Amino acid sequence: MNNEYIYEEQKVGRYTVKVVNDDDPMHPRKDWDNIATMTCFHRNYNLGDDHNMDTDDLEALCKQKDIYSLPLYLYDHSGITMNTTGFSCGWDSGQVGRIYMSKETYLKNFGGKIITKKAKAKIYEILRLEVKEYDDYLRGNVYGFKIEDATGEVVDSCWSFYGGSKYCLEEGISSAKATIRYDIKQHIKQVKLWIMNHVPLEKRTGLPVC
Repeated sequence: MNNEYIYEEQKVGRYTVKVVNDDDPMHPRKDWDNIATMTCFHRNYNLGDDHNMDTDDLEALCKQKDIYSLPLYLYDHSGITMNTTGFSCGWDSGQVGRIYMSKETYLKNFGGKIITKKAKAKIYEILRLEVKEYDDYLRGNVYGFKIEDATGEVVDSCWSFYGGSKYCLEEGISSAKATIRYDIKQHIKQVKLWIMNHVPLEKRTGLPVC
């Protein structure tokens, strides 16, 4: 990716951390284990989880007492974005489904015997969080970092950071610092070998460590 856009860049010792878009991120509804179920209907997009329901089935399910759900709205204009509250532009947006969780699913994952007020709040927090992660995926708001040495060679990288470049940069900096600590350990190890083998100073090749 020679023409990739660099969102963040920072020097860490002799390394440079670069944050770029992840152009092949993990799919949060197919590659991750989710607690909630996201059921959508759209003639142009394959959204949410795979299912065999129709809209009447979904609405009937979400009216049941032990099902907790939120509506899903899609805004389609020069890209797509999703939320649970709706968009001001009614022309390019509308409801496309619901995200839901059953009482049984919550208790199986978090324990307990009943849904308390605190548990109910946590359920809706999880529903909104899963929608936010999926929206990041839909909007391409997913990043990765690369750590390059002085020659531009990539020595480490990590991908699929959802929600913004700041956290990705922080993780990249932490990884670069860990790489420097490893370099120092290797340098000390090499110096000890030179000393043990009585290698003359003029024949000891310098090792960059910072």
